Amino acid sequence: MNSSIPVLCIQNLNHYFGQGEQQKQVLDDINLDINAGEIVIMTGPSGSGKTTLLTLIGGLRSVQFGSLRFLDQELCGATPEQLVQARRQVGYIFQAHNLHESLSAQQNVRMSLEVHPQFSSMEMNAMAAKMLQEVGLGDHLHHYPENLSGGQKQRVAIARALVSRPKLLLADEPTAALDSKTGRDVVNLMQYLAQEQGCTILLVTHDNRILDIADRIVHMEDGRLIRRALTTPKS
Repeated sequence: MNSSIPVLCIQNLNHYFGQGEQQKQVLDDINLDINAGEIVIMTGPSGSGKTTLLTLIGGLRSVQFGSLRFLDQELCGATPEQLVQARRQVGYIFQAHNLHESLSAQQNVRMSLEVHPQFSSMEMNAMAAKMLQEVGLGDHLHHYPENLSGGQKQRVAIARALVSRPKLLLADEPTAALDSKTGRDVVNLMQYLAQEQGCTILLVTHDNRILDIADRIVHMEDGRLIRRALTTPKS
């Protein structure tokens, strides 16, 4: 089902906030490998370090101690340019859709292509429109967020995250603001599109109703990964 090539290899990762007497350790000796094509769900209480770990993996924060290799690129000690290169291979979906209210759905999706200099303006428009079609919003290209439902906004966010065909999709509580049915629909869509693109998923959630999509579940508490459990095999 999955290839054995690690997309992500984390070894002895530690992270701290603050300095001196105010310094607090938020990640403690994290070790985690994620293979290409895997869907890994991370659970754990609020404040356990899950979001901090996601920001390090996605190149949004600098790695302080240990090793974090993404697509065989070491991010500990990475230059700003190397972090930018890493971010171009990652799609992000957050609890809040984080859409720009002044931009249409198509313009919001197109934004994530603008860091990829190889695409022309016409290509970016076409790719954004096609991705919105794939998430069922082909007739909402020119709708603004204020005219979209919560589920539709999250579909735009999924389209924005996947339009550049990233190698890794990071999702932080993507169903938290959605009702049960809409949340399930959004997760199923995310799973389907990522599998179509051969994308790996790391998803943080408190929503026990969506755990069945995972190949593997990891649990974080007090900055440590304390349990690794395989889910029931998916049908």
